Amino acid sequence: MNNLKLIIKREFIARVRNRTFVVMTFLSPLIVVGMVLLITWLATLNNDEIRKVALFDETGLFSSDFKDSEEVDYIDYSSVTLNDAKDSVVIKKLDGLLYIPKKLTNKELAKSIQFFAEEAPNVTILNTIEKVIGDKLTNQNFKEKDLDLDAIEDSKAKVNIQIENFSGEKTSKMSNYVKMIFGGAAGYFLMMFIIIYGNMVMRSVIEEKSNRIIEIIISSVKPLQLMMGKILGTSFAGILQFLIWLILGGVLLTVASSVFGIDPQPGGLNSSILQENNQQEIQLILQDIMKLPLGTLVLSFFIYFIGGYFLYSAIYAAIGAAVDSETDSQQFMLPIILPLMLGIYVGFFSVIENPHGTVSTIFSMIPLTSPIVMLMRIPFGVPWWQVLISILLLVASILFITWLAAKIYKVGILMYGKKPSYKELFKWIKY
Repeated sequence: MNNLKLIIKREFIARVRNRTFVVMTFLSPLIVVGMVLLITWLATLNNDEIRKVALFDETGLFSSDFKDSEEVDYIDYSSVTLNDAKDSVVIKKLDGLLYIPKKLTNKELAKSIQFFAEEAPNVTILNTIEKVIGDKLTNQNFKEKDLDLDAIEDSKAKVNIQIENFSGEKTSKMSNYVKMIFGGAAGYFLMMFIIIYGNMVMRSVIEEKSNRIIEIIISSVKPLQLMMGKILGTSFAGILQFLIWLILGGVLLTVASSVFGIDPQPGGLNSSILQENNQQEIQLILQDIMKLPLGTLVLSFFIYFIGGYFLYSAIYAAIGAAVDSETDSQQFMLPIILPLMLGIYVGFFSVIENPHGTVSTIFSMIPLTSPIVMLMRIPFGVPWWQVLISILLLVASILFITWLAAKIYKVGILMYGKKPSYKELFKWIKY
């Protein structure tokens, strides 16, 4: 036990004193916050840019329907020829030319409208143009058939379904997405942590193996103690770095937003410009957030974080012991990355659609994917017995995988100059 403590301490100190570790600990939050502010600033610039579109309307029906807005200005070129309008658009570097030809029927007209532009036009502008023209032609068709437009408009039914549970509590339509954001963020952070710090464990083993330091260390401690010491020491260093990132990132984002006057949320949540129904929707979303099992989510994140990290770190350590260089380890990376990516895929494409379905439930029980999938399911409410079974299976798998990894580790750390195959790894397990 004393040897294990010494290995953990040595590994932890070696990690935190590493120059790269220190630099990235303080530089990463700066980079992330800088990227957030840059994206927000660029989005603000993009929103402030006013598009200019030329209009050539041979029908004379639509000129009054295209009105200038905060996003686009329309310039009428219907008084000149089409070729002159095209030349003028190119010379003045306008965003495009909308050409509405004169046709006998509205059906022909709808298929003949063209938009000329040097570059791909803005999708939002095209959608707006199509809506304006479509509404105009639809109303004309109604008039031609002697239909009362006011009666048609009054007959339109706008359905707004109110969602309540059986206790009478109202919830938002965005409730599932709110839960998915919280669960998805937890699962994604867990996956990134496993990959980053699992690789750190593997590189540590490879480094000591290549320097032949491992031969001296192994004479004093058992291989299992050495492997567990590396995993625990690296995990403590990773947790410390992660906490520093959270604290420093939050402080930097708050300070930067105040100094530069940039709101990270596009447009902000300015209640004075929101309609009443939007305000109610936002209130319901906030209520849904408060109703989330945040305590359970935090506790589950802690449990699955430890479980998932230990499970995969043991595999990373075994791979590090089996190879001589990081390049040789690439052939073994696919079996590690695939379950993690599968967990993310199932989480985002199955859990949000049916969090209690067969696919979501099964993958939240499989130990290699449960740390991610179960974290994504918990905000939706998971029966306690499913969580318990998932954790027990994860613990059992950790013990089994650690035992297998220790077998490979014991043989691999003293093997040099040969890249092992999967068949040879299987033989090492039998030793």
